[in-house]
Amino acid sequence: MKTPAVAYSLPIMTILAFDTCFDACSVALLPGGNDPIVWRFEAMPTGHAERLVPMIGEVVTQSGLSFEQIDRIAVTVGPGTFTGTRIGVAAARALALALDRPVTAETSLSVMAEELADESVDGDAAAEQEILIAMDARRDEVYCQLFRGRDALTAPAVLPPRTAAGLGRAEIALTAAGSGADAIAAAAGELGRPVRAMRGGLLPSAFFLAKRAAQRPTSSDTVAPLYLRPADAKPQIGKSIPRTL
Repeated sequence: MKTPAVAYSLPIMTILAFDTCFDACSVALLPGGNDPIVWRFEAMPTGHAERLVPMIGEVVTQSGLSFEQIDRIAVTVGPGTFTGTRIGVAAARALALALDRPVTAETSLSVMAEELADESVDGDAAAEQEILIAMDARRDEVYCQLFRGRDALTAPAVLPPRTAAGLGRAEIALTAAGSGADAIAAAAGELGRPVRAMRGGLLPSAFFLAKRAAQRPTSSDTVAPLYLRPADAKPQIGKSIPRTL
């Protein structure tokens, strides 16, 4: 993945950011000064638990900083896979406790919206364009959130594509991005609403998480995974082992 050519306001603090919500693992360290951001992004449907901590170590080492120089931690809390989301949140909690640092939590969908907003060459038009970030959630549903530019217009939700296709104002052209974009566009066509699907391979990147976190306050509450529906795996009823004591 090539380095994004974006400008950002230099933060006054050093931010360590990471994401493991979907089919990738990424880490970024945004220094609180003029040094360039250091980041890594690796596509992987599984293996986040084994790769995240080593990747964090590699990025911190490459930056030339120490863990003690990190001022804030940023993490995506979902939506995403149950295992991937849990891994990222657990790592953020552990580092926050070990370093005694605050945490900024962002949705995975807002990080993708941040990337699309930065890619736009026409800032005025992008500020008014409604973009629906939609990720395949299986079960004929999508994880989705509507944005105008980088600003959220709705809360994250898990919806059937037909319902998601109706979000936003009908008189405004809608663009859908992410692995669920094609399903949104197909459903919108049935409703008579034109929707442009793009960037089907879009995934959250810690680069844009760090950039977004630099403009956001820290979270006041304990960081927790954002689960929009129950886990697929459920304990079997009546299958517990009897206690012997």
